[in-house]
Amino acid sequence: MRHDKAVLVIELARRMAASAEGLTLDEMAHESRVGRRTAERMRDAVILLFPSVEEVSDPPTKRWRIRGGLSAFEQAPTATELLELSKAAQGLRTAGEAGRAAALEGLERKLKSAMRSTTLNRLAPDLEALVRAETIAVQAGPRPNADEAMLAAIRGAVLAQSPLGFTYSRPGAEARRRSVAPCGVMFGRANYLVAADRESGRIQTFRLDRMSAVEALAGFAPPPPEFDLSVFASQSFGIYQDEIEDVVLRVSPEGAAEARGWRWHPTQTLEDQADGSVIVRFRASGMRELAWHLFTWGEQVKILAPQRLKAVMAGELAAAQRALDAR
Repeated sequence: MRHDKAVLVIELARRMAASAEGLTLDEMAHESRVGRRTAERMRDAVILLFPSVEEVSDPPTKRWRIRGGLSAFEQAPTATELLELSKAAQGLRTAGEAGRAAALEGLERKLKSAMRSTTLNRLAPDLEALVRAETIAVQAGPRPNADEAMLAAIRGAVLAQSPLGFTYSRPGAEARRRSVAPCGVMFGRANYLVAADRESGRIQTFRLDRMSAVEALAGFAPPPPEFDLSVFASQSFGIYQDEIEDVVLRVSPEGAAEARGWRWHPTQTLEDQADGSVIVRFRASGMRELAWHLFTWGEQVKILAPQRLKAVMAGELAAAQRALDAR
């Protein structure tokens, strides 16, 4: 017998307890993926089960939240949830992100220490078996570097909206002291600080492994009011930001099946062709990183547009050929 309704009610209670401002009925419906009438019935069930539910006026609507959190009984994690947390920490440590891995490992210890011993003993065999059965494949690439002190300084400056000072070193260039308005951090194959120039307001990226002597400075330096880190990150194929262009690629019939399951870009569209090929379209910047990625597709991808991507690809091919000839 399934208890889907009970699961939905408990999950809604967890969401209400995890939200400081509370949830509206529309938010409950959206997060639970149910209709508004069903959300109303679920809210009423939560109110019956948890007397600590509070109704908060937020004109023109209302919100509901559970103050004081839930007990260990309602909050006990599953073996799968603990496994994913452990794997996330393992993945960060394998990638060289010791500081971020330590934060997740600390959270895992806190969760386990808050669990009843009977629950932990019940989960331990399953968790141990799953940990042995799953691992993370290590991929070649740069080892990102972000020590705890640097991240703490950046996060502190972001929260305080204060200027961030650091020394930035580029290969072949003299190290330079910078002062910027920090907007956030992008984690990936390499980790980047995203910041606004304090004079021009232009958004720039700085590799964390090239930064040193990082410190929050006195003063007020908020990010541009219209800036959205998620939107900024989605504009580029990778990290590098330049002119946004319309990209059109043709994937041969041999690679079409893989291309349909590939996440090229958040703005992508796929068009099946009569010959079995696929046309991939998206708008992005970062042509050099896109060219590097297209190398992995070999002859299966043809660049239809833009012309600049073709030029960048030709330049990268010529550089690779020169390096090969030099040997």
